Amino acid sequence: MAQKRRSLFVLPVLVLACSIAGGFYGPRIQVASAASATDDLDRDVDGFSKALALVEQNFANPVSADKTIYKGAIPGMLRTLDPHSNFFDPREYQVMMEDQKGHYYGVGMQVMPLPNGKTAVKAPFPGSPAYKAGVRPGDIIVFVNDKSTDNLNTTEIADMLKGPRGTQVKIVVSREGAPDYVSFTVIRDEIYRKTVQDAFWIKPGIAYVRILSFGETTGKELEDNLKRLGENNLKGMVLDLRDNPGGLLSQGIAVADHFLAKNQLIVSYHGRAAPEKAYTARNGNHGREYAMVVLMNRGSASAAEIVSGALQDHDRALIMGEVSFGKGLVQTVFPLSDNAGLALTIAHFYTPSGRLIQRDYSNKSFYDYYTHRGETAKNPVDVKMTEGGRTVYGGGGITPDEKYETPVPDKLQITLARSGLFNFTRWYFGAHPASLPKDWMPNDQTLSELKTYLEKNGTTVSDAEFAKHHDWIRRYLAKEMYTAGFNVDESDRMFSQTDPEVEKAVEALPKSATLLESAKKIVVQRMK
Repeated sequence: MAQKRRSLFVLPVLVLACSIAGGFYGPRIQVASAASATDDLDRDVDGFSKALALVEQNFANPVSADKTIYKGAIPGMLRTLDPHSNFFDPREYQVMMEDQKGHYYGVGMQVMPLPNGKTAVKAPFPGSPAYKAGVRPGDIIVFVNDKSTDNLNTTEIADMLKGPRGTQVKIVVSREGAPDYVSFTVIRDEIYRKTVQDAFWIKPGIAYVRILSFGETTGKELEDNLKRLGENNLKGMVLDLRDNPGGLLSQGIAVADHFLAKNQLIVSYHGRAAPEKAYTARNGNHGREYAMVVLMNRGSASAAEIVSGALQDHDRALIMGEVSFGKGLVQTVFPLSDNAGLALTIAHFYTPSGRLIQRDYSNKSFYDYYTHRGETAKNPVDVKMTEGGRTVYGGGGITPDEKYETPVPDKLQITLARSGLFNFTRWYFGAHPASLPKDWMPNDQTLSELKTYLEKNGTTVSDAEFAKHHDWIRRYLAKEMYTAGFNVDESDRMFSQTDPEVEKAVEALPKSATLLESAKKIVVQRMK
């Protein structure tokens, strides 16, 4: 088995090396240099094989090839390169492909771990088989196809719920207020996961659009949403990219293309083995130049930064929020044997003005890199100009035009966000009807019930502390209760409508319009 694993590892490495050389260098590689590179690779592989053989033969305990190669050698090699080159085992590779495609076969619900080790339903997707069957947020999953979920993690349970389309799965849950377990027989179907939340009017003429990630259908989802609203009637838009981790480059380009003028540069990249490539708007915005504010935070990365960087450099939108993550590495995912995959960095992204998106990751731990510790927001050496002549900086993500820093949550807020509000909601709908009237919001009586529930369950909250966080508690409790009383889509809509940062973005739309008009005048003057 170890010998088989070793051969499966060496062959993909050789194929990977050849694909990089053949794909990017092509016939320009001279015979002598190619032979030299092959000789070096042969020596490296031979050295690795000998080291692995020594470990397998002499280590004090039996050695698992899965552990030494798939969890040790390959990830260890990639960690010496950069924070984003990554190895995906078969399970991780499958999840990544599903995320990009935006669909899979299953019952259609989110699950979450509870502090007691149980797994609960966070929310069934609207219209999904689980939703139609009557599964509710807060249901604790006890059995799946007669198999106990004890000692299983959320990933293992989620895998059990997936399966071929048309097959059935029996789900048994424990529900607050129910005298016994509740059982459902659910027929699996194709589950689509939206990457663009349903757009809506935040105010007359002002649209709110949130893009959660960039999957295979993001560009089309955006087009469909704006067509439904009637884009020609828009006076302004709030484009929310907060906590958007990125995704497919092609879809980031498609989104930016929709808002920029035809032939405007969106992004470019180049690297040691990757020739420079530039992407421009092919279709363009067809003259639609309504005001735009883009919301970003530290969780906005990759394709989200490509979109915001392009809109900022062309003065097409005002960027509001926090400095983005700063992930500007171009990666190609190479499939390996055993249905595994390897994401390898091949180049760096640059915004239209030429600034580097990627943050510096040298001379620091991955922990410090991912937590943004000990670094400045911009590189004073990488200074560029937008079309309108504004100064922008590279090398540290996308810096907003207007800062909006979300307050750091305190101990009570963290406790409530992690499980307190979820558990109360589960208890509440065990004692009240499982529905809510239109435009419902928690009143003083509901908040009083929450406070009593928390104290009975070990979370002591003073009257002063509760009053201090009144608005925050009311909004976040409403989010949980809308998910249970309506559905997750209605919860997201309500949460956005009551978001103080979204309100600030709406107020800043006139500044965005002025920014664009000023830039257009400056460009015309330059052309003269």
